[in-house]
Amino acid sequence: MSFCCGASMIGTKGTLKHYRTQVHNVPLLFCPVCHRVEVHYKVENEYEVLAEYAHGDGLSEIDFQDFVMEDEESIFGNCVNREDEDPLDVVQSQIDMSLDLLTVAKQIGDSKWENELKKRLAVMSRRRARLLQKNSREMK
Repeated sequence: MSFCCGASMIGTKGTLKHYRTQVHNVPLLFCPVCHRVEVHYKVENEYEVLAEYAHGDGLSEIDFQDFVMEDEESIFGNCVNREDEDPLDVVQSQIDMSLDLLTVAKQIGDSKWENELKKRLAVMSRRRARLLQKNSREMK
């Protein structure tokens, strides 16, 4: 698992630009709170090598999946959530995890971590409210 803003990041795939080369289907980790994106640590070295070679060859785009054979389950197996899950389930899972961590932060007296988790919970609670509102409008 990778962590950001006090809890876990979400596993996904996306496109990254390396100089003038777009690399598609790169396994990524995404923070649902601050929106930080990073290449999944299990394929970070492969991404760097592939992106450098593609750029050196003057390619405008390349598909990461065509060159790296690691399957999604082994890459994202340790992620708590994945982008293809229901957004409301992802948000609820993130809230639950942050609440669990908040309990730990209070028990060990780490006020800095506690404040970070409270900020994260505020963001995730607003996102949950928007998703619930959107779902209720779609059901009408």
